[in-house]
Formats: sequence, C-alpha cells, structure tokens
Amino acid sequence: MIDGIRWRTQAGTPWRDVPEQYGPWDRVYDLFRRWQRDGTWKRILEQLQVQADAQGLITWDVSVDSTVCRAHQHAAGAAKR
Repeated sequence: MIDGIRWRTQAGTPWRDVPEQYGPWDRVYDLFRRWQRDGTWKRILEQLQVQADAQGLITWDVSVDSTVCRAHQHAAGAAKR
C-alpha cells in the first residue's frame, strides 16, 4: 500500500486510478489519510531530514526576495479619461 501511495503521489492522478497491484484504491487512500491525521508522514519527513542533515546532504540557506513589483495605473482600476 505504501507503494500505491508513492505511485499516486508521483503520478498526480486521482486516488481511483491507483493500479490494482497496490490494493484497492480506497484502502490505499485510507492508509494515507490515517497517517496524515496521526502525524506519521510528518515524523517520517523529520527523520529523513535529520538523517540527510547528518550526512551533509542538506544546506539550510534561506533566500529572501524583497523585490517590489508595481502594476501600471490602468491595471489597478484607475479612472479612464
């Protein structure tokens, strides 16, 4: 079923399109939702990040873009003359 979840996540298809080889689609979805609700996916992600960080595979750089983009006055709904 985990392979079914991985397949669906990678393919981006509806749950009903999960191939039968991974089990009934509704059972695959139920497992995904149960793990989502109880925080299992979050714990898996945190553990993978800890392991990758320990191996030096993650750089924790932060990039902040303070660019200001201004719209033309006509785009803002200015009165027409």
